[in-house]
Amino acid sequence: MAEGELEPGERFSWSEVRQEAEQRFGFKQFRPGQRELITLALSGRDALGILPTAAGKSLCYQLPSLFLKGTVVVVSPLIALMQDQHERLQQAEIEAARLDSTVTAREQRDQELELGEGAHDIVLVTPERLQNPEHQRPLRERGVALFVVDEAHCVSQWGHDFRPAYGELRHVIEALGRPPIMALTATAPPEVAESIIQSLGMRRAVVVQGGIERPNLKLEVARTVNEQEKQQQLLALLDDTPGSGIVYASTVRQVNELQRWLESAGVSVAHYHGKLRGAARSSAQQRFMDGGARVMVATQAFGMGIDKPDIRFVVHWNFPESLESYYQEAGRAGRDGEPARVVLFYRLEDKRIRSFFLGSKHPRREEALALLSALERLQRERRASSVHELAEAAGLALRRTSVIAAVLENMDLLVRSGRQLRLRRALGQRQLESFVGTFEARYGADRERIQIMMRYGQTTRCRMQFLREYFGEPPGEPCQHCDNCEHPPTVQAASA
Repeated sequence: MAEGELEPGERFSWSEVRQEAEQRFGFKQFRPGQRELITLALSGRDALGILPTAAGKSLCYQLPSLFLKGTVVVVSPLIALMQDQHERLQQAEIEAARLDSTVTAREQRDQELELGEGAHDIVLVTPERLQNPEHQRPLRERGVALFVVDEAHCVSQWGHDFRPAYGELRHVIEALGRPPIMALTATAPPEVAESIIQSLGMRRAVVVQGGIERPNLKLEVARTVNEQEKQQQLLALLDDTPGSGIVYASTVRQVNELQRWLESAGVSVAHYHGKLRGAARSSAQQRFMDGGARVMVATQAFGMGIDKPDIRFVVHWNFPESLESYYQEAGRAGRDGEPARVVLFYRLEDKRIRSFFLGSKHPRREEALALLSALERLQRERRASSVHELAEAAGLALRRTSVIAAVLENMDLLVRSGRQLRLRRALGQRQLESFVGTFEARYGADRERIQIMMRYGQTTRCRMQFLREYFGEPPGEPCQHCDNCEHPPTVQAASA
């Protein structure tokens, strides 16, 4: 399509779109996948965009918001990420509202009134807030032109970071008049991509692959036999690599121990995990972002939406739960396009940590049956049940209840009316086996992810070829920017 040519059925030209991109965001050239996603949004098509970290996913909905009639709703999993996006939109002079738990009741009322009057090109909102029909009403009145699901891998029950509130979005989309959907994520192997499309109820969705490769990242694996060797290799990396970086560890205990040890070694370090108070997490994050701490030691709770372009290294102290987690966390390095190192410390004994987490991650068969029994009992007693009431009746944690309920809903066995749940019909034996078998299948899928992560650590082939194949791309030529390409293990063995 020639520059400036009108898209079919649209009242805009690419010269206008490019002009807005340059004036508001400083973009002079679209990156791979951006133009396709922007075109699909302006054409009213559903799209799943799988673009690597730092590929400019947010531009794909920010630019269309300037041309579409109605507001663009952007669902985001983290308040900190929404705050960052809101500031960037203000800098670009795009009207945006932010609806989350940090907004005061008065600010929320004002923003909802403004929406009713036709204001705000973009609304940033958490999935939890959208579950309340009262918060959907002003969006319906304003009119939603595009529904954007950021970090869309959280939708998939087969993804590495499933969140129950994301599982409700399909119903929210229908309640808002079924606008076109744009789902965005950095990593999604084929089965997760298909799960995202199905879970959101996307129609004739176009999948836009931007390619996973980041040529400025050097992928490395350091084989270690014990904790002492890990420590020596980490100190060597800090000596050899200038700039700041993140060290990911699997447990809160490891994070605390690493932070104390690095501090004793004279490294300026901050630490971050979910058990710290909010003020302590914010303080640690700010120290790292401002350069007051060279190293951030953290669990995977840190990093989503962190836009620090000059991170020069990301280290995984233990191997992560999946290649999706690994490559998403790796992608936080080198967002400025300059060279950066991604180092995985590989130790076979670390598999025990992952196996422990896997055992407690998924609901067990008996928990699924307990919830089903509680749901049937409440219906016999003609008592309406919310997720909270169901959790209490089944004696389960709220998150586990939400996960099990989402499975029933995906099987079309559970009906939702507002916040109330009821079984559509009694389960036959085959449906019952399929229901409880879902959790066993998930456990098996996650177990396989750990095995694949281990194979990545052990492989002697090009690591990027390994990743390309896992994420559904052709293996292509060796990347020439991983450790196995730079120092082929077979060559080393022959010269030894």
